Amino acid sequence: MANITIDGKDYDLNDLNDKAKEQLANLQFVQNEMKKIEAQLGVYKTAASVFSSLLKKELNN
Repeated sequence: MANITIDGKDYDLNDLNDKAKEQLANLQFVQNEMKKIEAQLGVYKTAASVFSSLLKKELNN
């Protein structure tokens, strides 16, 4: 018996109709894609910080 909690309410996955299961799958896909994008953004922010520091160092030479 697998459950999912949405807005504080528990639902048994076996009780969901096909449309609800489809929307749950869509939601999970989008949330996973957002996590990937957030991770990429973290990498880009780190790179931008490093490049900015290196540029400042070069400008001071």
